[in-house]
Amino acid sequence: VALLLILAIVPSGYFGPFSSRVRGLFVKHAKTGNPLVDSVAEHQPASSRSYFQYLHHVCSLAPIGFLIVGLNLSDTSSFLLVWGVAAYFFSHRMVRLILLTAPIGSALGGIAAGRILTWSVRQWWESEETVVPARKETPRTVKNVKKGPKSRKPRKPSHAQNNNYDSNDSLDGLDSLKSAFDGALTSGEALLMKRSLAALLLLMGYVLSVNFYHYCWRLSGDMSAPAIIVKARLRDGTVIKLDDYREAYWWLRDNTPEDSRIMAWWDYGYQITAIANRTTIADGNTWNHEHIALLGKALTTDEEEGYQIARHLADYVLLWGGGGGDDLAKSPHLARIANSVYRDHCPAGDPTCRAFGLLDRQGTPSPMMERSLLYRLHGSRIKEGVEADPDKWEEVYRSKYGKVRIYKILGVDEESKAWVEDKANRVCDAPSSWFCPGQYPPGLSDILSRKKDFAQLEDFNRDASDEEYQKQYFENLNNPEKAASRARQLEREMKLKEKESDESAESPPRDVSRSKKGVDEIYNTWEDTEDTTLMWTLISNNQVEELRMWLEDDPTIAFIRSRDGRGPMWWAFEKRNEDITKILMKAGVPHTDRDAKGLSPVDLLEGK
Repeated sequence: VALLLILAIVPSGYFGPFSSRVRGLFVKHAKTGNPLVDSVAEHQPASSRSYFQYLHHVCSLAPIGFLIVGLNLSDTSSFLLVWGVAAYFFSHRMVRLILLTAPIGSALGGIAAGRILTWSVRQWWESEETVVPARKETPRTVKNVKKGPKSRKPRKPSHAQNNNYDSNDSLDGLDSLKSAFDGALTSGEALLMKRSLAALLLLMGYVLSVNFYHYCWRLSGDMSAPAIIVKARLRDGTVIKLDDYREAYWWLRDNTPEDSRIMAWWDYGYQITAIANRTTIADGNTWNHEHIALLGKALTTDEEEGYQIARHLADYVLLWGGGGGDDLAKSPHLARIANSVYRDHCPAGDPTCRAFGLLDRQGTPSPMMERSLLYRLHGSRIKEGVEADPDKWEEVYRSKYGKVRIYKILGVDEESKAWVEDKANRVCDAPSSWFCPGQYPPGLSDILSRKKDFAQLEDFNRDASDEEYQKQYFENLNNPEKAASRARQLEREMKLKEKESDESAESPPRDVSRSKKGVDEIYNTWEDTEDTTLMWTLISNNQVEELRMWLEDDPTIAFIRSRDGRGPMWWAFEKRNEDITKILMKAGVPHTDRDAKGLSPVDLLEGK
């Protein structure tokens, strides 16, 4: 009845659409269609290591308890089965829900431990009187021969009688086997074996319980420790207490005006509010997707546009740096979230923002990342050639180990700040909305005019553009290599357009074939550049079509060489890529020249 009632009510629109967080329980992680939800690490599936980390030996005992309950099914035990299946399913889909498995895991694990303990103890209280010797029975055929008359020969049974005789003989055989088995179980030898096994189980149980006890205390200590204070090891092996994050929040509390507004990624919002006692632009309450997207756009757009957004919203910018899961590592997610609302943020046809990111393990940024405000602030005066505009930003704090950097925004728009502080401009519970989107100062009207509110898959107000966006989004997720190569191609096209627009109308058109002198100059220039990194990536990933398109656009790119003297031909031979080797030979790239170590491409093929 309840199911029929729900089916009748759902079409009426009484229940709203499932959010992407709920939808994430039923689809693969990072494929909900909502880049904000997909960016949260706690939404990823739980691994076996995660289960053991939080449940320890319960992971081994709970399945045994589940089996015991299933073999003794009743109305009461069925509840445990349903609870166990539901808890495991949802925790397996989302790691943060492992919490749901703790109660049912403890119950099922306790059932298993109780059964094992009861059986083991019972073996030591079993009476010796229960031990009986195995019975010896005279075979029925021999017994019949003795009882029958000696002079009388047994009559040959009929077919029907023969079948009946075989059936009885089989049953008697099973009875004899059962009797022998029962006798074996109740024999003195069996009792000794069972008691030995019981003693072993009790000993193992004691050892595991002591281990579990100490693990629980250790885990409770680790989980109760603040997440922003961690132990780290220096290169010389010295163990230190890394307290950069808390000290940065204390600096904000003690050295900034009370009405200061701090721009930082939403991950740190609650910490800034609670520890620094300062207003933050965004915190862990991420229901307002469009607001988070604006913050992501400010950080991942170019420095000038990011500054124009920041000066209307905040007084300071706080960044996490120093490697690991810092803001630069998260920045591709920021760009993706921004593009879900500001569709012109990333190149057209690139909803997953593959054009924004690091190109290799050495940390080479893509052109879009290199232009971004986040990259400029993150690497300012640390990375060679990277410096934030001193007329727009002033670095006022850098933590002891460089994990946190705080910049003061120069030229804060005072009109926007006063407008925000005016209580008359604060809007909450907007019409037809169940949350509080608030209002932005008029100075951001130009940027806000380009936004398009994000419509998730279940939104009833989706239009054709949303459908196309989601289609491209999932295509790029399912084929990231193709998406990355397409993004690089779009980036190259944008570069060419910018270069062509910078050329004067009187200058002659670019000669893509170039002279022999130009090719020789490129070939004899050994340096690590963005082009050499991209070329190595294309060859390593066997992206033949992308390489062919690049050479069609600029044939001289086939002659570039890195600082070690190697170029596309060396990398193609090293990867034993015949298709790319043929393309390079057709372009006229030599294969007998030598690198800085005196090795030719052929030498690499031969493994020298």
